[in-house]
Amino acid sequence: MQPCLCEVIQLFAALAALLVVLIIIIAHVTAKKMPNLHRSEEEKYFISDNGAKEQFPSIHDTPTKDLTVVVPSYNEETRLPVMMAEALEFLQKRQKAQPSYSYEFIIVDDGSKDKTTEVALDYSKRYGCDKVRVLTLTKNRGKGGAVRMGVLVSRGKTILMADADGATKFQDIENVEKELNRLKPWPDNMAISCGSRAHLEQESIAKRSMFRTFLMHGFHFLVWFLCVRGVRDTQCGFKLFTREAALRTFSALHVDRWAFDVELLYIAQCLKIPVAEVAVNWTEIEGSKLVPFWSWLQMGRDLLFIRLRYLSRAWTIDTTGKLN
Repeated sequence: MQPCLCEVIQLFAALAALLVVLIIIIAHVTAKKMPNLHRSEEEKYFISDNGAKEQFPSIHDTPTKDLTVVVPSYNEETRLPVMMAEALEFLQKRQKAQPSYSYEFIIVDDGSKDKTTEVALDYSKRYGCDKVRVLTLTKNRGKGGAVRMGVLVSRGKTILMADADGATKFQDIENVEKELNRLKPWPDNMAISCGSRAHLEQESIAKRSMFRTFLMHGFHFLVWFLCVRGVRDTQCGFKLFTREAALRTFSALHVDRWAFDVELLYIAQCLKIPVAEVAVNWTEIEGSKLVPFWSWLQMGRDLLFIRLRYLSRAWTIDTTGKLN
């Protein structure tokens, strides 16, 4: 006797429910409960002007700079100099106009296989370790892990994460800063201002293949559906944090790779930290580390797991974590 349509639908519904339960269990069981804040002994030090090792400070300390720029770098020996030249020129002009203004760069070499550390150390030698410090990770953590390690040893009252490729014009920091200040008064001195490429979306669609456009829209939908609403472009690598917002979000961050921005903003929304989004100039630079299909697939999986791990309480937002 042939099964009726109703029985087939019930069977598929039961299998779908079983699959959902299985995915939730996998997400929960495979979750690392605490953010990876561990450092090797070498990662606790930077090279000072006299060539000696000096211990990095902590974001828990009182800030001594107006701005910290954290630059995650993986195999960036070629692109890093272009970004640094533009950023240093801009900040030197600002300091000349405002002598009391102070800043620092923390270039985080995320386990590169090229001469990224050597290139970065050259800037530290030229400008002094008070302005440029190099944090070399002993193994690759992923962009999120690299940014977190840099943020948690920052000295700035505000902290900017900026990609090493220089795709965003550094002078756009002025617009990002204005948007951050517009959020005042900051609750508990916490606010985040995100650079955004959403205004360039139509132009980029015209240059992309239909498949890449489909992946992009699918990713945006998953971000909106699962994690973050109210921010159109979560992935732009140009974000400015008050020191307190950086401390609260990055010390609770679990995701180390491409989807870390989404978890970061999810944490911010859970903590009711005000978030602004502002258009920035952006140019695609050759040499991207993102492999379209596999990177999007990994990010899609991470988005689903972010949501499920917080829902199942495998992850909780603990903002008291300290580097060790």
